[in-house]
Amino acid sequence: MTAPITSPAPDTPARDSADAATAHVDLTPATVRPAAVEGRSGAIILTRHGEPALSRECMLSAAEYADWWARYEVGGLLAGQTPPPELMAAVAGAGVIYSSTRRRAVETATAVAEGRDIASDALFIEAPLPPPNFPDWIKLSPKWWGGVSRFWWHFFNHHAGQETRAQADVRAAQAARILIDRAAQGQDVIVFAHGYFNHMVGRRLKGEGWRLVHNQGFKYWSQRRFEKR
Repeated sequence: MTAPITSPAPDTPARDSADAATAHVDLTPATVRPAAVEGRSGAIILTRHGEPALSRECMLSAAEYADWWARYEVGGLLAGQTPPPELMAAVAGAGVIYSSTRRRAVETATAVAEGRDIASDALFIEAPLPPPNFPDWIKLSPKWWGGVSRFWWHFFNHHAGQETRAQADVRAAQAARILIDRAAQGQDVIVFAHGYFNHMVGRRLKGEGWRLVHNQGFKYWSQRRFEKR
């Protein structure tokens, strides 16, 4: 069994989501395994990171939530977590491991990679969550602010100068294409990223003829496995 996470990894420099669609590194790790199966596409496994250290047990104004989200974006994982055995098995069977550049995603991938190469790229970072301009007397928990902010971003294009929904859609299409191209080489592909952006990529995969065959939802450490029809 993999040892629990006891301390955060060094912080990973974050890139703005608006830059992610055009600024990404080479996604070809030095080492891949197992051997590709000729004539068969590997599976694509979209995984959400583990539980972050920053507490959600607080009530915040919109302005305070914006600050909370900024700290969440650069923070790491809560100590003491053990990766699920099913996720460990999925990683062991994958030929390539990708992750977002966000620290919580990198630490999650590192916890299960067992020393293997991880291709980390800003293309996979979460879509932004700028809160709407509500008055300060409105106080919500981070969980509720996340839902409200996502609704305003998705339906009202409230982006506060950050990545728009249209830009994130383009980025999700680029991410899906990279994963599909790699899986076409016959190896399973696993990516450690974020709840909503994984959802966006998953929609693109379905549009390209991929079928969701295993779905653990969007909880921490969860995985959603897609296979080519």
